[in-house]
Amino acid sequence: MIVTLAFAQSLDGCITARPGHPTALSSAEAMAYTHGLRAAHDAILVGVDTVLADDPRLNVRLVSGASPQPIVLDSHLRIPLTCRLIAQPVHPLWVLCSNSVQTERRHEVEAHGVRVLRAFDEGSYAGRWPQLLRVLEEQSVRSLMVEGGSHVITSLLESGCAHRLALTIAPRFLTGMHALHHTRIELPELRNVRYRPVGGDMIVEAEFAPLA
Repeated sequence: MIVTLAFAQSLDGCITARPGHPTALSSAEAMAYTHGLRAAHDAILVGVDTVLADDPRLNVRLVSGASPQPIVLDSHLRIPLTCRLIAQPVHPLWVLCSNSVQTERRHEVEAHGVRVLRAFDEGSYAGRWPQLLRVLEEQSVRSLMVEGGSHVITSLLESGCAHRLALTIAPRFLTGMHALHHTRIELPELRNVRYRPVGGDMIVEAEFAPLA
């Protein structure tokens, strides 16, 4: 499976001005670029905190192309049953949760048309990625776009499971919540780095070197 990490940040590395409150960062042209990436992937994944803060749709609207399968990483099934991914789906939502999630809650979520996949054991965030990616491969997902938020971005980088980076840098400062949490784990280096101005933003595309 090819895993692409894609997100937007400010010049000072922030993805939002205040935790729990979305901040529009990308220009219209950069947003169209992101929607083109979505159309090029089988599935798109965000963490439940992104759903709680942004209520995203995770579909393709700004370019022509098919919308990917939306997936939410949600260990304890905190997802609101009224969110747009459930109430207004383009595709029935998949939710990846812990193997220890309560059966009653799983049945409640599944009753709203959601496919719940128990995909990993409790433990480190980074350690979940190999397990959940194997589950997605079993569902015939061959390309996955990961959009965040910060816990998801950080843990994916720590795991070394990402192959490609598509980073949008907006020309502003936020002094808010950073894309990456502090980590003592060595993060992968970038290779074949390309820089491209798009609508006033800077797009950084690169490949991740495998962790030693």
